[in-house]
Amino acid sequence: MAKIGLLGGTFDPIHRGHLTLGQQAYRQFDLDQVWFMPSSLPPHKQTKKVTKGTERQDMVKLAIKEDPKFRYSDFEFQRQGNSYTAQTLMLLKEAYPRHLFYFIEGADSLYEIEDWFHPEMVMKETMILVAGRPYGRTHRPLEAQIAYLEEKYGAKIGRISFKEMDISSEEIRKAAKEGKDLTRWVPETVAEYIKVHGLYQ
Repeated sequence: MAKIGLLGGTFDPIHRGHLTLGQQAYRQFDLDQVWFMPSSLPPHKQTKKVTKGTERQDMVKLAIKEDPKFRYSDFEFQRQGNSYTAQTLMLLKEAYPRHLFYFIEGADSLYEIEDWFHPEMVMKETMILVAGRPYGRTHRPLEAQIAYLEEKYGAKIGRISFKEMDISSEEIRKAAKEGKDLTRWVPETVAEYIKVHGLYQ
């Protein structure tokens, strides 16, 4: 039975922080592969401008193509409508019954997970691998949040030993608009794609 890490996101654009997170989860939890799964229509970003799906998919493929432990998945793009994690996980388990899925996310998502569509299903269907520091000063410590979710939902949550990188897709988009060199944040192939296709102008 294969152990598969799922790293989803808008990836607008994918950056070195995403790749490092995938690498660390792979090593620490002895995963067989990490699947990068761009969101089709993220419900929480419907009011924001999001780059076309084909371009976000292309950037993910370019970023991971040299790493055999990474795989691109268009699973969410094959579906119609909003991308809800609970639905995606249920459909993945139906499509790949011999796989064990591990959902990789940042600490911010762990604090917001109860606002998701059917969070109890998310925590039932997968083990969550969380990276990052506590989300803001107003929240309980990360260990306390993990204990709370484990007790309330029976969640299975593992901590990824991951030193957060000071990178955000929003900052990369801003830098691209200003014509700056992006290779400190994204692989060269992705930086070239952004330049050639005039993204974020």
